[in-house]
Amino acid sequence: MFDRSSLSLPVICAPMFLVTGPDLVREACLAGLVGVIPRHNARNLEQFEGWLEAIQTARKEALARSVKVGPLVVNVGAKLSASDITDTLQLAGSYGVETVISVGGGPREVVRVAHSKSMGVLHDVISLEFAKKAIGQGVDGLIAIGLGGGGHSGLLSHLTLIEKIRTTFKGPLVMAGGISTGAGVRAAEVLGADYAYMGTRFIATKEANAPAEYKQMLVELTSEDLVYTPDITGVAANWLKPSLQRCGIDIETLAKPGAGRFDHLPNDIRPWRDIWSAGQGIDLIDDVPEVATLVARLVREYQAACAAGVGGQELSSH
Repeated sequence: MFDRSSLSLPVICAPMFLVTGPDLVREACLAGLVGVIPRHNARNLEQFEGWLEAIQTARKEALARSVKVGPLVVNVGAKLSASDITDTLQLAGSYGVETVISVGGGPREVVRVAHSKSMGVLHDVISLEFAKKAIGQGVDGLIAIGLGGGGHSGLLSHLTLIEKIRTTFKGPLVMAGGISTGAGVRAAEVLGADYAYMGTRFIATKEANAPAEYKQMLVELTSEDLVYTPDITGVAANWLKPSLQRCGIDIETLAKPGAGRFDHLPNDIRPWRDIWSAGQGIDLIDDVPEVATLVARLVREYQAACAAGVGGQELSSH
């Protein structure tokens, strides 16, 4: 789906509500990753077009210098109206976008529109059941979110989820959830995935459109400071305890996974804006670098992991 030779790493910088803006996506692409811009983060289609134009202009200028530049991908909600999906993908296609990531609900309509415009579709899934449904609706690739994801997380270990999907699905497969290092990227490949999906690690970068306090929490807190629940938005996710507590939410009242939405948030409290999510990969985050600096580090870690054998020892030459 993506030209591996154009990438510095087989990594997709995951789209995140409110956090992912044009600066983060541009720098991810320029660092040689797959950058994803969410349609729902723009106020309107006009603003979204401005983002597409700015990112693609920066990419073209970098390509002229013969450096590795990752592709631009657009993220749309599968629950958008047919007209909104059509308008968004028509605009994206006019700016050279070739791949769409859909999330939430069945991807059938996104697939229909995207394929009519010769675009490929990747769809988020958190279980084997959802993977089968998405494949049945014609997606080209899957983003398999295992245990430890942030804003959208499953409960199944990657050790099972990725390998099981790969036994029957031969298309592009992305491993998501808890990946923060280059070694994690290599682990995704070993399990059978083509790409790794990184979200939380990129919230803690200078270009991310997140409050400084949010970024600092990712540096200071650990996975023990996460609460997994569907109660906040109706979608199972991991939330940072301090952000819940400061909003007056009693963590003990949150239902267990599988329950309905928490309907008693104060009127002035908004998920994502006031209540922040993070994946278990926060245990491996200890700074807030620029994207370019982070990616250079990830490349070094990935190369070291590729060169390592069992137990982390370098492979013998004989």
